[in-house]
Amino acid sequence: MRLWLAALWLLGVGTAQAADMVALRQTMITLRYIDQDPGDAPYLTRILVTPDFMRMDSGEDGGDFVLLDRRQRKVINVMHDNQLAMVFAPGTVPPKPANWKSRLDTHKLTRGSRRFSLTVNGVVCSEGMVARRAPDAARAMAELKSILAATQYRVWQDSPREMQHDCDLANQVWETGTTLELGLPLETREFTGRTRQFESESTQPLRPELFRVPDGLKAINAPS
Repeated sequence: MRLWLAALWLLGVGTAQAADMVALRQTMITLRYIDQDPGDAPYLTRILVTPDFMRMDSGEDGGDFVLLDRRQRKVINVMHDNQLAMVFAPGTVPPKPANWKSRLDTHKLTRGSRRFSLTVNGVVCSEGMVARRAPDAARAMAELKSILAATQYRVWQDSPREMQHDCDLANQVWETGTTLELGLPLETREFTGRTRQFESESTQPLRPELFRVPDGLKAINAPS
């Protein structure tokens, strides 16, 4: 009898987990941030996250967007005016140089949130606040940066020497997941002066059409 009851209990647990997975795939996490580049006006960035995709846009369903395919590990930049879909795949990133010295300092604020500071060779590359919330969204952000790391390194290499900075390599190439492992960004300030401010988080019904590349666009594989 005990074995029979145990089997029923395990069956109930498995059924509940399966139901949770189905419910998860029928919803999407919606994050809204206010981003600002030095000298420019602030602007909205909307981030939609599912177990299979992440979409970043300006809040307009029909506008340009960046789509992360989490299963196929590729990033697609959709540009309506140019009728293009630029596809980025993971590439090879060279190892950190021997003199690379990075340090992550954290300071607990309240339960589940903390401040951080990421320094490289004594220079603060990024600082801000994170919280232990929406962990899958933070993972998706790290996945996006990881896939684009090789492209970012190539852009850094092709930049004039006076525009090359170790912090670019930290934030975009070699330390892409360092701060995101701490949690979801609530405030971020990069060495360039670029800032990001968390505005809201919600769970909404899944809208599959927002995670599809529109028909008729020319797909181009970007060098990585």
